[in-house]
Amino acid sequence: MTMPGAIRLNSRLPAILLAVFAIIWGALAIAPKHRADWWLENVLVFVAIPLLVWASSRLRLRDRSYVALFVFFVFHAIGSHYTYSEVPIDAWCQALFGFSPDAAFGFERNHYDRLVHFLYGLLAIPAALDIVDARAPTTRLWRWLLAVGFVTSHSLLYELIEWGAAVVFGGDLRMAFLGTQGDVWDAQKDMALALLGSVIAATVLSLARTEASGRRGMP
Repeated sequence: MTMPGAIRLNSRLPAILLAVFAIIWGALAIAPKHRADWWLENVLVFVAIPLLVWASSRLRLRDRSYVALFVFFVFHAIGSHYTYSEVPIDAWCQALFGFSPDAAFGFERNHYDRLVHFLYGLLAIPAALDIVDARAPTTRLWRWLLAVGFVTSHSLLYELIEWGAAVVFGGDLRMAFLGTQGDVWDAQKDMALALLGSVIAATVLSLARTEASGRRGMP
């Protein structure tokens, strides 16, 4: 099924993005900070990427969806390499912009994991909307509610998987994988940020769709 605005079946964009991601992922797979945690974090990649490749012949997403998912997976690959709680994001900001988020905002923990949870909500919404349009077509508010619910339910599922893995493995691996950094509300904050990202993305795309429809209706 091809949706309005979807990429053409002969488009090379998904293959190009996949190849670029494979190079980035391969480079970051070399000597990660915590190899056992890297394996756990990459279960998501080992499941999601083959699923996207398999599904692409049955449901082609729009260009924006593939690009958004590519960006998310790159951020995830970086977090997997360093472990999420030890990504040197503050040092990078210092080197690139001469600005320390930790000093400026008084951060007492590494917020890279929070950023990626927010980005998941923000960047998964385009693909979720494509799936809703193709498999459960609906109109008006329900279209956006279904997409937001689809994305945030995955955030909940991921937190449950983290909890289960922590119970099973324990020790240092548990702490590296959970990355709570002493915050007892870590899971709830992560899910809230994924919800916030998905609502922002859905709102922006809804407004863009309304504006485009208005322009088409103009004489």
